[in-house]
Parts: sequence; C-alpha cells; structure tokens
Amino acid sequence: MIPERFLEPLQFAANELKGLLRAENEEDVRLVQKGLMLFRQGLVSQLRFEGDKAVAAVQDVTPAKVELDFEFIHLSECSCPAEGFCRHQVAVFLQLLSKARSVSMWIEEWRKPIKEKQTAKNWGLQRAKDLLKSSRLEKADYDRWISAFDESFTELMEKQGEPRPYVLPELFHVYLRRMKAGAPVEQEWKLLYLLVGYVFSFKKMMSLSMKYGHGEELIDRYYRHLYQLLMEESVEIMNKLSVHSLPFAFDQFIEKLKEDSTGLVTGHFSLEYERAHLYRLLWTHFFKKKEWRDAEMKKIEALNKEGNTPSLPLIVGYTHLNILERNEDRALSILNVPNEMMTPYMLDWLDYFSAQKEWNRMTPYVESFIHQLRDYLKQSEDYYACMDFTRMAIKAISPFCLENSKMDLYEKALMETLPYSYSDYEYLLFERGEFNKWADLQAFIGFDIDMLGHDRIKEISKREPAILLPLYHHAIQNHIAMKNRDHYREAVRKMKKLRTLYKKLKRQEDWQLFLEMLLKKTKRLRAFQEECKRGKLIDA
Repeated sequence: MIPERFLEPLQFAANELKGLLRAENEEDVRLVQKGLMLFRQGLVSQLRFEGDKAVAAVQDVTPAKVELDFEFIHLSECSCPAEGFCRHQVAVFLQLLSKARSVSMWIEEWRKPIKEKQTAKNWGLQRAKDLLKSSRLEKADYDRWISAFDESFTELMEKQGEPRPYVLPELFHVYLRRMKAGAPVEQEWKLLYLLVGYVFSFKKMMSLSMKYGHGEELIDRYYRHLYQLLMEESVEIMNKLSVHSLPFAFDQFIEKLKEDSTGLVTGHFSLEYERAHLYRLLWTHFFKKKEWRDAEMKKIEALNKEGNTPSLPLIVGYTHLNILERNEDRALSILNVPNEMMTPYMLDWLDYFSAQKEWNRMTPYVESFIHQLRDYLKQSEDYYACMDFTRMAIKAISPFCLENSKMDLYEKALMETLPYSYSDYEYLLFERGEFNKWADLQAFIGFDIDMLGHDRIKEISKREPAILLPLYHHAIQNHIAMKNRDHYREAVRKMKKLRTLYKKLKRQEDWQLFLEMLLKKTKRLRAFQEECKRGKLIDA
C-alpha cells in the first residue's frame, strides 16, 4: 500500500506526466509501451519511500535503480544512460499507480488527446465539405467574405462546444482549407481575399483564446504557431501585392480592412509582438493615405482618453503611425520615456530607416535606442536571450554608424551592451590599436590573460608591452588566492613572463619591488614560496 501522504502527490505527478509524455509523439508512445511491458512482467521490485521520493529497482537487460520525485516528476533519476524520462521510470510510476488507481484508465486518459484530435479532424473535414456544398462563389464583397469566414470559424471551431486546446490546430487547419476553397479565381482578388481572411482569422483566434481563458503558457504549448502562421502568410501576400499597382476596385476593401485592423492592437492580450507586427505591416504596405493614418491616430487618441490603460501593441501602433507620417517629435516623445518593453520594437524602425537610407531622420532614434539598451538587458535573466538581442541591436545600428561615420555611437552601443557585446568590442578596440581601453575591457570582464589569445598578447607585447602589466598582476593574484599547488605553479609561470616584461621596459627596480612585497605578503604560504624557489625567482 502507498502511504496516505503520497496519494495526492502521486495524482499530481500522474497529471504532470501526461504533459511530459505526449501521446502524439511516436517516441513517447514507444517509451510508455516499453515501461508498461516492464511493469506487467513484474520486473519492478524493492519499492520503498525515502523522504519525498519513491525508490525501486527495475530488472531490465541491465538492472536499473530509479528515484521518482513526486513534486517534480521531470527531475526523477535513473541509473540507466538514457536522457530524460526513461522506460524504467515509467515502469516504476505505473507500479506505484497500480496501488492507488487503475493503470488502464490512466493510459486511456493519456491517449485521449490524440484520439480527440483525430475525431475533431474527421468531423471538421466532413463539416467543411457540407459547408462547401452549401456555398457558392459570389461576386467579391467584403462583408460577404467576413460573414462567410465567421460562419465557417464558428461552425468548425466551436460547434461542438468549448474546443480543447490540443485539438485547436487540427480544427483550425480544416477551417483554413475551407476558407481557401472559397477564394475567387482571379489571382489578385484571391490574394486580397486571403489577406482579409488571415487578418480576420487572427482576430477571431484572439477572441477564442480570451473567451475560454487560455493564458500565454497554454497558447505557447498548443497553438501559438497558428498565430505565427497567419502573420507569416499575411506578410507573404502583402509582398506579392506590393509589387503591382492595385486596382481601384480594391479601395473599398482596403478601407474596410483598415477599420478592422485596429482590433489587432486594442485590448490586453498576450502575443503582443505578433499582433503589433501584423498591424505595423498593414499600415506600412497597405494603408498609405495620409487621411487614413491621421484618422487612425485620432481614433487611438480617443481610445486613450476614455481612461483605459493602453496596451503595449496600441502604443507601438500609434508610434508607428507617427513615424510613417514623419511626426518625429511625437514619436520620439513616446520612445524617450523609459520603457524597456518598447526597446525591442525599435529594431524594426531602425531597419525601416536603414532600408530607406533616411540617415538624418534615424539619428535621434539611434541615440534613444542606445540610451535604453542597458536597462532593457538588465530586466532579463536569460543570458542567451540577451546575447541574441545584443547581436540584433548591433546589426540594426551598424549600417547607420558606418554610412555616417558615427563610430562613437557604435562604440557607445557596445559599451552599453557589455558583457554580451564583448567579442565585437574587443575586436574593435584591438583593430584600432586602443590597447589601454582593450586592457580595461579585459579587467572589466575578468578574463584571465591566458584566455585572451596568444596572437593578441604577442602583438601587444611588441607594440605596447606596458599594457600587459596590470593583466599579469591581476592573474597572479587570482592564482595565489586559490591556495593550491597547481595554481601556485601557474602564478610562478606568469611571474616569469612579468619579469621579462619589466626587463623589456627597463623597469627592473619595479619588478624587484613587486617581488619583495609579494613574498612578504605570502610568507605564510609555504607551498607558494617553494614554487618560487623551484622557478628560480628566489634563491633556494
């Protein structure tokens, strides 16, 4: 029997495992099958409880010892070489589960999502055929398009009640196939139809996510890729349409799409980047009339006056409209207010200016961007994410700095993004021959001199050897502080190089003074003193 105190943690672990092992993943299916076989063959033994964990042995080809962590099931351990959750851990879990509830029922529940996905897909395909039979291609009309999209979406996505998050991708792809099947024959009209459909579908998916309380974590897990697909497909269509002069008959469609686009950025909903990006692209490539943009800005201003806290995408959209209309003072007044959440959106605007080669306009935006880099990087604890952002930031300002000989701004950006920009900044300073700054950078980063590259050290020792003195001093002190024989030997090796540098600089007296003070300071470190004698730095 399982102690009563483990029953609730076991149920929690059973639910967690349903997410950790995915029924739609063939590898996970094989893993569960193998674990089930080990369990049913009675190969789990010596089951006992230690603290908050269950420990057992599994008699496989090679015997394995398993520790199951009830609180964090993914942190469970096994003595076998497999990475992640293994068949032995599955077997022990099922052995435990069998003492509290039905193993077959858990297996059935685990397989349920994949069965529901297939059922939903089959139902959706049949329903899409029915909808297609009952519809006919009509004359192009924006309102009719929207009505058809809405009917299909509701019928396919929600007709059977609240859709499970894991079945949404299957249903949505059926919906998209139905939508595409109703497209006009003429190529240009077909493209416009699909663009309207993708924007509508993006907003409709937003409504569905909010209606059923799907948070960002759940969306990320099951269907964020659907939003990204809609955004990418929209961009592709806009690129195709932008190379042609659009027919006048498109104007009323574009104007209505413009009115509907505001819904992308209003309201507080996750996926902030995707909806702000789609909104910006629409207003850049499609809604180009000045009166349209002015009216949209007034609409957003009116929304803000109603007392609602503006969403980040709404602020981004409003800023973008001002940039498109060259209202620099208004755009910069927003961007110059410290707000680290706006910083990543500036990358697209910098790329926009660079593509247009509008260098004079770009200057205050680059300065504002650089000013906010450090605060933005501070708010993230993900080192690799900071590295990626720094790389994009430097890439975004590089064309401007090179074309306008603004290398002072380039260097300032490198300084603001340290330590993530170390490689670029180190290269810049070395190529310029600014060795004092180069040495200060190494001290700031805290690199040992051996990590700086033999070629770098050799070049500086030829041109400005004095630059290396503090680096060697720092490294020697660090090695001695480690207080073990290996580090003492390394300290002595560096002291010999330091002595050579002092001799090259004709500063033997400074070397002798340093050595005497160091030996006096370390007189209690007998092993270090012995290494100094062996290295012939002092008399034996």
